[in-house]
Amino acid sequence: MEESEESEELSEVEEESEKMSEVEEEHHVKPGDKPLSRSKTKKTFLKKRRANKSSTCTQCGKSFTTKHSLEIHLRIHTGEKPFSCNQCGKRFTAKQRLERHMRVHTGEKPFTCVQCGKTFRRATALKRHLTVHAKEKPHSCSVCGKSFSLPYSLQLHQKIHTGVREYMCFECEKTFMTANCLKLHQRIHSGEKPYKCSHCDNRFSQSSHLKTHEKIHSREKPYKCSHCEKRFSQSSHLKTHERIHTGENPYKCSHCDKRFSQSSNLKTHERIHTGEKPHTCDQCGKSFRYKHNREIHMRVHTGEKPFTCDQCGKSFTIKQSLGIHMRIHTGEKPHSCHQCGKIFSRSTHLKSHMRVHTGEKPFTCDHCGKAFPRASHLKSHQTVHTKEKPHSCSVCGKSFSHQQSLYTHQKIHTGVREYMCFECEKTFMTAKCLKLHQRIHTGEKPYKCSHCDKRFSRSSHLQLHERIHSGEKPYKCSHCEKRFSQSSHLKTHERIHSGEKPHKCSHCDKRFSQSQHLKSHEKIHSGEKPHTCDQCGKSFSIKSHLKVHMKIHTVEKPHHHSLRSR
Repeated sequence: MEESEESEELSEVEEESEKMSEVEEEHHVKPGDKPLSRSKTKKTFLKKRRANKSSTCTQCGKSFTTKHSLEIHLRIHTGEKPFSCNQCGKRFTAKQRLERHMRVHTGEKPFTCVQCGKTFRRATALKRHLTVHAKEKPHSCSVCGKSFSLPYSLQLHQKIHTGVREYMCFECEKTFMTANCLKLHQRIHSGEKPYKCSHCDNRFSQSSHLKTHEKIHSREKPYKCSHCEKRFSQSSHLKTHERIHTGENPYKCSHCDKRFSQSSNLKTHERIHTGEKPHTCDQCGKSFRYKHNREIHMRVHTGEKPFTCDQCGKSFTIKQSLGIHMRIHTGEKPHSCHQCGKIFSRSTHLKSHMRVHTGEKPFTCDHCGKAFPRASHLKSHQTVHTKEKPHSCSVCGKSFSHQQSLYTHQKIHTGVREYMCFECEKTFMTAKCLKLHQRIHTGEKPYKCSHCDKRFSRSSHLQLHERIHSGEKPYKCSHCEKRFSQSSHLKTHERIHSGEKPHKCSHCDKRFSQSQHLKSHEKIHSGEKPHTCDQCGKSFSIKSHLKVHMKIHTVEKPHHHSLRSR
């Protein structure tokens, strides 16, 4: 990498200091002679330097002490780079810079810190490092008071306050504070990665990235926390870590009062206010606020599911989903309702459940204004308006609006009922049906009416019951003005208009509009009479017939009553 402005500034200071020493040695007096004062020595040096500074650049007016220095400088304007690296092909304007660059490939670090033994490729890098030990920061910002060990570091910092970013990339028009930052950025466009790891084939666009990477191989962690024993491979990581101990949050949001310990966290947070979503999927165009979320989303397209359950082999796209899934096997339900004590395996399930108690229905249908406690309920409802049923059964041709509904339906044909109640051994097609059934045995009725003291085992039963109090009848017949409180009642009613009788007797050709009518009819063929009078023992095939019969036992004759009253 070419020498930065900071390195050039330090080199000039060192050069000036060395030449001052030469003048002082040249005018060193013998014993007994009167020595030159420091000011006279400096004047002599400056006079000599001005005499030597005869070589001036005609392009920019910069002057140099030697003609050779001018020749090297002119290569900035001509673009000439005669010195080439035989390892990576990178070119340089000066031989000294090529020699310095070669240390990247050879690994040579000739400059050693006398305090800790750490080695560096450049003298300037060692000089910067020594400030870690000295803790000296004599250069302070007049705006915010932040201190720096080097004047160039202060100069760069001050650009944050002034907003000066004079270096612009002509590819993407992004601006930068320093020429070096622009140069590093341009490698994104050129794809240049001149720094190769000596341990593996990885290449990097910046030498600092290579240095950080090589610590993976060496396992070097030179930066130790002064508050605990934790060590880090990067000084920036140490600095961020130490804020845990100090509680420092130097980065404040410009939109709200929230503060952060890391600038990257602030940048990410501010996207909430700006609505910026810079990470876009190249497959479907969906944008994301965080790069990590886009990476997870890409698994939808690739089908990648890297997280697998060791109990049942089921795979998941994210680790969090696997963790939640594992609760099925462990039985863990960490989320508890404070109203009724019901426990859930997921916080989202608890949140949905709480709407039963609060009556909140945040999801509203755009077509009819009907509100629902869950997004999935709204989605199911919307198929009433669209009439769309894209999922068809391959056996009977019946169509469904949801894939899950088709999956459940197909179990009718396969006869699969894998969920069994251990109390009565009754089997069910879904886990949810089993769960609802088990409340018959436990007597659990978690859903209480907000108008009266009646309780229900199912939320749907509560919802239907509450319509008695509200008088709500949301389902209207498309053929007449009649309205119903339940969609099933509407469906049954509309068969009067359509003449549809989908339920056929398996013993004869008779058909019915309702399944319960078919069930009652089939008892004629089977001779089944499940409804028995507890007074006289007479049995009936239909419940309503038993109800009529019971009046014989309960109703008193009027003239007997009048005689008894006399």
